[in-house]
Amino acid sequence: MSYAIIGFGAVGQAIARAFARNNIEVAVASRQLPEALLPQAQAIGPMVVPRTVQEALKADVIFMAVLFDAHREVARALPSWEGKTVVDAMNGFEGLSTADVAKSFPGARFVKGFNHLPARTLAADPNVNGSRRVVFLSSDDEAAAAQVADLAERLGFAPVNLGKFEEGGALVQVRDKSWAPLIFQDLFKNEPERQATVAAGS
Repeated sequence: MSYAIIGFGAVGQAIARAFARNNIEVAVASRQLPEALLPQAQAIGPMVVPRTVQEALKADVIFMAVLFDAHREVARALPSWEGKTVVDAMNGFEGLSTADVAKSFPGARFVKGFNHLPARTLAADPNVNGSRRVVFLSSDDEAAAAQVADLAERLGFAPVNLGKFEEGGALVQVRDKSWAPLIFQDLFKNEPERQATVAAGS
């Protein structure tokens, strides 16, 4: 299984840090040439490998961490997204639901996730005092949601599946210039009790 992150701003770098902490190779790409990304990638770790967008799009699982208005441009880079799992880590204010965004990626197995936390929080080690930071996932494809949940576990997070886009996905969907109720909620799952608790000071 191969992984890539499209977009290497604050959110893309935060996700890359999770891969680096767990010694999992991930390609990173943006509008910039790979050489321009190299200093930041090297600062994160050797498992973070700059690529062109076209090279990164060869990965099996692709995190979309571009600015929201750039996602259509990335979507057009492939004639079909068949066989790809796309993790939508974006937030946008165009009044589009996650299901609407998914239509730009024909054939993709589409999962909303890793979007509800500020980049600085997402970049931090998710293991804190025996608890793991929660990441919310939603998808109309149960198998894709399970695949991304397994990856989230490998990255050290505690995935919580909210269900389909229309239901659970709305809880983490920024829409019409308003924040959904789970946006910015920094929750932890206590491993012994398997119980989600609000992080201190959040």
